[in-house]
Amino acid sequence: MSATIFYTATTLDGFIADEHDSLDWLFEVPPGDDTEGHEARFARFIADVGAIAMGSTTYEWVVGYERLLEHPEKWRQSYGDIPAWVFSHRQLPAIEGADLRFVQGDVVAVHREMTEEAAGKNIWIIGGGDLAGQFADAGLLDEIQVSIAPVTLGAGAPLLPRRLTSSQLTLASVERQGQFVAATYRLHGAGGSV
Repeated sequence: MSATIFYTATTLDGFIADEHDSLDWLFEVPPGDDTEGHEARFARFIADVGAIAMGSTTYEWVVGYERLLEHPEKWRQSYGDIPAWVFSHRQLPAIEGADLRFVQGDVVAVHREMTEEAAGKNIWIIGGGDLAGQFADAGLLDEIQVSIAPVTLGAGAPLLPRRLTSSQLTLASVERQGQFVAATYRLHGAGGSV
């Protein structure tokens, strides 16, 4: 059975990007003694993903950081043929050859379409935190898989700008991954989980 998962990284003080929407802090963290490696874990994760959702800020960051308008092949290297829904109220540039669907409005109708397209695979909410929060508000977010970096920013884009209490979350797993702490929380009442 598929799950809708917010899979992301955060700082120790709960930010997924700095106040300039940069992730430089993330790439500065040394890998440490991580024997399996981020790339192998990500390959396992993405193999089970059948649909992707992201907000406009995340999309613009990915496009800019990877220079995807000049190098559209990089999209396929990272995400393959997985269809992606980009939530935005603005006109954004499309990446040549990528299966992108620009949408706006309520996440419930879009989630139904994503679930159908995913055909039993998982839905990955890349970000941002507010988009993941909208899925949580609608009872559609099943898991939060978060890697916590040994970094503090003091300000920036919050991990999940919603109030979720311990009665709504269950810690499913926690492990050390190099310099990161990886935790998975399941949400109660979402998609029949927990």
